[in-house]
Amino acid sequence: MARARHNFINMKSSGPFCEAIFAVTIRCAVFLSLLFLPLLLSAQTRGKVEVDKNPKVDSLIGNYLLGGKPGNGNTPSSDGYRVQIYSGSDRKGAYAAQAKFQDKYPAVPTYLTYREPNFKVHVGDYRSRLEAEKMMEDLKTYFASLFIIEEKINLPKLDTE
Repeated sequence: MARARHNFINMKSSGPFCEAIFAVTIRCAVFLSLLFLPLLLSAQTRGKVEVDKNPKVDSLIGNYLLGGKPGNGNTPSSDGYRVQIYSGSDRKGAYAAQAKFQDKYPAVPTYLTYREPNFKVHVGDYRSRLEAEKMMEDLKTYFASLFIIEEKINLPKLDTE
């Protein structure tokens, strides 16, 4: 160990010869890096990527992400809001409320459910509470008791063509 330290000290103190070799090595490394730097930079050219895929891929991905299973006809769903326009035990009253709403808003979907002992009619598929509140304001003149219900909604169909 003492001998290795002695050799290191001798090499360090050998002076100009070791310093010259070290300086030449550093200069060569800098020169070579400057020489090859343009080659490395020229390899970084921008290109154009073109994706060619079937348009139904987006539809399948959307169904998968939103919970619909491909091939069985399920519509994708998400958390959202609906407006309840009727709740009561009278079936005819539920159908009458549903028909009255569909006369005024034929494009808005309606959902009639029965959970013993009551029938309930929910309307719309709203992604935000604000949309549901706007519909509720429009319906105040036609229906007596209105509530906003938070539940799974059907998302609109995507235009895949």
